[in-house]
Formats: sequence, structure tokens, C-alpha cells
Amino acid sequence: MKSEDNIHLPPLFPLNTLCASLFSKSFLSTSVTIMPTNMHFLLPFLIFFLSVSQLCKSQLVPGTNMSSLLATGVSTNEREMVPAMFAFGDSLIDDGNNNDLPSFAKANYYPYGIDFSGGPTGRFSNGYTIVDEIADLLGLPLIPPNSQASGEAALHGVNYASAAAGILDVTGQNFVSRIPFDKQIQNFENTLDQVTDNLGADGVADALAQCLFFVGMGSNDYLNNYLMPNYNTRSQYNPQQFSDLLVQQYKRQLMSLYNLGARKFIIAGIGSMSCIPNMRAQNFQSQCSPTVDRDLIIPFNNKLKIMLNTLNRNLPKAKFIYMDIYKMISDILAKPRSYGFQVIDRGCCGIGRNRGQITCLPFQTPCVNRNEYVFWDAFHPTAAVNILLARKAFYGNTDVVFPMNIYQLAQLNLEPS
Repeated sequence: MKSEDNIHLPPLFPLNTLCASLFSKSFLSTSVTIMPTNMHFLLPFLIFFLSVSQLCKSQLVPGTNMSSLLATGVSTNEREMVPAMFAFGDSLIDDGNNNDLPSFAKANYYPYGIDFSGGPTGRFSNGYTIVDEIADLLGLPLIPPNSQASGEAALHGVNYASAAAGILDVTGQNFVSRIPFDKQIQNFENTLDQVTDNLGADGVADALAQCLFFVGMGSNDYLNNYLMPNYNTRSQYNPQQFSDLLVQQYKRQLMSLYNLGARKFIIAGIGSMSCIPNMRAQNFQSQCSPTVDRDLIIPFNNKLKIMLNTLNRNLPKAKFIYMDIYKMISDILAKPRSYGFQVIDRGCCGIGRNRGQITCLPFQTPCVNRNEYVFWDAFHPTAAVNILLARKAFYGNTDVVFPMNIYQLAQLNLEPS
């Protein structure tokens, strides 16, 4: 039994809407551990705790048994709704790809993973990530990180996400090493090359058309690029120009995945950033910063939705669904008790105002009542929120995931073009 089975999940909806959507949840795509510039003096201490080791060298090896799975194009278990799921993103869904990188963006130490059956694995949560819960709902085992995806571990997909990663390659440089979205796509292409050697191009294309591709990018392009004082991005682009740049690049990257055979896409929008603990901690009154959402996040999400609608029209043999994480987290922050949460203004683990000035450090003692907290650390949600979000996206209505939910997408029959 996974440890998350023991988590008491808060009610998913207020009573008057419970029957309309039995499973629900919400949260934030803000992702990576960011260090305020006025705290950079602590870097030597973090270096001491966060072991810097060799570059990740373990990738999917030739001859992996993934070929035998993809050869069928169907699930190997009656409960499995799809053959496999591939995930791309940042620390919201990273499950260990940064562990062996010389990076400050790591979570492979206690108390991260305190409620996860495997302990600290590199997940930026006390327990499950969104992708973990989606895999459960699909009937799949947990998807391994690319750095560990070999043999039977990769039978049901690979997670390429990397903390501090962004749509832009330059995003997240403050953390030294990370795997940007373009490089994550290259890693997926390496996986395909190895599988194709065993299975053949036609067999891979048929199988991939039934697999799910989860992509959640963009948070770090704001948190660890546009909003960072040591970047000159704001002097080069106004908010509108920067969101245009991101969406244009994002479209190219999604088309790259399409050209590699992906057909069923789950695209997570950026969640509200105005009230995360780190934003609250940046002023002495611990207030939210609504201009961040108004000027940056909402315009980006609106352009992303338009772009996905265009792709759905132009690529009839593919389907892109959008998870409106912004709407879901806004609702949970507006009515936390309706979802069973009590604490919304600080992290469960962290240092400084709102436990949001410095993220959770090694062996720091976290809060005890973690299921009552929306935020695990300065930026990331608790496992309870991650599970709620995944269930909402899986079973939810078109007000939060459209044009269909994940359950419907998994059942959709799309042929490779």
C-alpha cells in the first residue's frame, strides 16, 4: 500500500457541487525552488547539504523491454487505460532527474518525501506529484525518471521533467544544471531511437498514438528568469512581448513532440503565483502580489489556450487538452475550508517569513498537519493538493479541463497520421 492511501483527502467540492463533479482538486504549476537574491550568502551552506555529483549518465538502454509493451499498442493489464505516459516539465513533476546533476534544484533529501513510500526520491513534495496520481488513475505504475528508466522500469513510460527547467534554455541558470524543455525532448527522441531499433518505425508510431504526453512548462520562465533581478529579460521584453516569445517557442516544442509521434497531449497551464509563500515573503505585510498574475500569468495562459485551440483545429489526428490550473488554485485559495485546508499563507516546510524566503532545507522539521496545508514549501503544493488536482483533471468538467478530461482523452482512439 502506498503511503498516500493513508492521506485523508479533504472534500473535493462544496456540497452544492459535489454531485456535479465527484472527483476534484486544484493547484499551482509554480514549480521550482528559487532562492531570493538577498539570500545568496547561504549558497555555501546549501552546497554542503545538497551533494553535487556527476552528470546524469543513465538513460534508457538499448534493448529495453519497452519495445515489448509498445509492440502491442495496448495496455498489458486490464486496468491500464493506455500503454504508457511520458511526462515533461519542471519541479512540479520532477521525480529524480536532477538528483545526479550539479544543481541547487534538488529534493532528494528528507523531509521531502516524508509521506512517500520510497522516502526522498527527488520529488518536490511531501508525497505524490500530479503525474504520480494521474498514473495511478490510469492504472499505470509510477513513471520513472529518465535518469533511472532502464529495463522493466520503463515499461509504462518515462518522466523527463527537471526542476528549474523552462521553455527557454536560459531559464533557471541560477541553479546551475537543469534539463530545459528542448533537451527533455531530445532525451525522449533518444528513447524512441532505441525502441525503434527493436520495433520498427511503424510499430512505434501506432503505439505512441495511444500513449499520453503530459507537459507542464512556463512557471520557471517567470520565477527564475523574468522576475529575477540578475536577468536582463525585463529590459529586453515587456510582459506582452515575453509571453508572445514563450508561446511561440512552446508551440514549436509541442510540434516537435507531435512530429515524433505524440498525439494525446495534456498541457498544464501556469497556476496563480500571487499568493505562494515566496511571493508573500517578499513584503513585510505578507501580502499577495496580484500584479504578478494580472500582468504575467493570466496573459500567458490566455495565449496558451488560443495556441492549443489552433493546434486542435490544424491537427485533427491529435488532441490537446488544457488543464486550467490557475482557475483551480484560485478556487482552492478562495474557499480553502471547502476543500479541507486550513493553512494557505505559508509553507509546511521552509525558512523565514511565511516559511517562504528559503525553501525546505535538509532534515528540517516540517509541519505535522500536512494535509491541512496548501503549500508544502515556498513554491510547491502538498501531496494532498497534487492528488486533488490530478483527480480534477482526470474526471473534471470543461470549466477546468477542456475540451475533454484525461479519462476521456485516454479512451480516445487516434490513428497515427
